[in-house]
Amino acid sequence: WPLKPGSATLPFFGVDPCVLRPRSSPDDPPTEASVNEGGELCVRRSWPGIMRGVWGDPKAFYERYFVQQPGFYFTGDGARKDEDGYFWLMGRIDDVVNVSGHRIGTAEVESALVSHPAVAEAAVVGFPHELKGEDLYAFVILKVGYEGTEELKKELIAHVRREIGPIASPGKIQFVPGLPKTRSGKIMRRILRKVASGEIDQIGDVTTLADPSVVEEIVRGRV
Repeated sequence: WPLKPGSATLPFFGVDPCVLRPRSSPDDPPTEASVNEGGELCVRRSWPGIMRGVWGDPKAFYERYFVQQPGFYFTGDGARKDEDGYFWLMGRIDDVVNVSGHRIGTAEVESALVSHPAVAEAAVVGFPHELKGEDLYAFVILKVGYEGTEELKKELIAHVRREIGPIASPGKIQFVPGLPKTRSGKIMRRILRKVASGEIDQIGDVTTLADPSVVEEIVRGRV
């Protein structure tokens, strides 16, 4: 099948993944996300090579992988599935930022941003804030035909406020041409955190990235 740059492409034989919406309460049943809607990457049934348990602690294995979405294997990754069935990984769901005492999952904010018609992809990380403790920094790739204006930034912030709430509004939004990804399509959030925090000299080695030049462009456009 044809490749799409940045996508994890299609499932391997015997693996039946899906993208589910985050459950807001334990009573909510698992529901599948819409096309291009960000959610939690899960697997419907067992597959060859699946982890069978944790030695000496079967309860920990069950609670880690089978409680979040009952009846599904929970990977801990955020993802979306496009109209061709290709999967796009959005990073770890357990990336949590503490904003003014509120624990905010970056995957949830990314999902809200991607649901806006102008946004092709987004990555959100935390950065130090003198009043809030931490704040949210969003790196946003726009779809063709949209310009990264200040008005669009305000529109995206308002969109996140409507989707999640005021506390999840990104403190900074940077429009970028691409994201630092490994050749397998995983976003290198370590690099984005360094950029967001202004620790440019501590970014480290970027030679393992699919496109190392994207880091230079992100650094130049830092807000």
